[in-house]
Amino acid sequence: MAIKTEFSEGELSEIVEEYDLGKFVSSFSLSGGTVQTNIGIITTKGKFVFRYYEHRPPEAVLFEMDLLLYLKEHNYPCPAPYKNNQGSYVGNCKHKPYAIFECMEGAHIGQPTAEQQQKLIQKVAELHKLTENYLPVHKDMRLNYNAERCRQLGGEVAERINNYNAYQKLAWLENELGKLELPAALPMGVCHADFHFSNVLFIDDEVSALLDFDDANYTYLLFDLIGLIEYSAWRRDKDHGLNFDQAKKVVFTYNSFRPLTTNEAEHLFDVYKLSILIDCIWYFERGDASDFYERRKIDFLNQLGRKGFSRKIFG
Repeated sequence: MAIKTEFSEGELSEIVEEYDLGKFVSSFSLSGGTVQTNIGIITTKGKFVFRYYEHRPPEAVLFEMDLLLYLKEHNYPCPAPYKNNQGSYVGNCKHKPYAIFECMEGAHIGQPTAEQQQKLIQKVAELHKLTENYLPVHKDMRLNYNAERCRQLGGEVAERINNYNAYQKLAWLENELGKLELPAALPMGVCHADFHFSNVLFIDDEVSALLDFDDANYTYLLFDLIGLIEYSAWRRDKDHGLNFDQAKKVVFTYNSFRPLTTNEAEHLFDVYKLSILIDCIWYFERGDASDFYERRKIDFLNQLGRKGFSRKIFG
């Protein structure tokens, strides 16, 4: 259970009193979530989820609330937030924001079947169709994945570490970012950006809910497609590389629900590289600048090149 900040039963009862959700009865553990504090709550009106944001300013939480309300209005399977008695979806406790959500039905699947994976890809494509023309409030308060932000973050982390290896890695990062071709015409919208099995609920073979939009941000819609490819097709053995047969299946399935534009097909390679470079930021202290995990992944893609990668996926 992701508990970073402890809450007594009395404190939770006081929080519930701020909502029209019945009287607090008890709390229970939740298995999902690794960054924010998540606690299940039982009241006289049912089950709910209390989420305490450890590392988010209120505006970034409002981004999430606005997004979830928009998705629920369009019948997308995700948890709805509840307003408190002051008419706000975001409360404040111990100087940090929190929200209360509906408790969604379903089960986490550690090893999804082929049918379940296909249904998840469908739901991702539907998410993108809904958000392609949607501009969320406070979108700039989220860590939006793009080359400029990646370059900025790389500089900040290298300066913080402040050693020769970090600055060598930064030079490599900036060089690879300079090679990317990301046309302005690439469709953008909100991506979920975290399809770990603990964030997906199934009832039989159907996706009953996509949870935890804590990493969601405004970026290239291809970013989530890359996440699905990585999950299904990236080989994590000593040789590394992509299982292109599996990658093609993911792209084919996605394309059947949301057809890729010509630009997206041509520059899937570039967004894939961007996703790896952003991962490099989170693990900047890992490995020597001349040989580390993200560099080996980039080298694999560079050996194929943009056209070679496209032939492997779409040829």
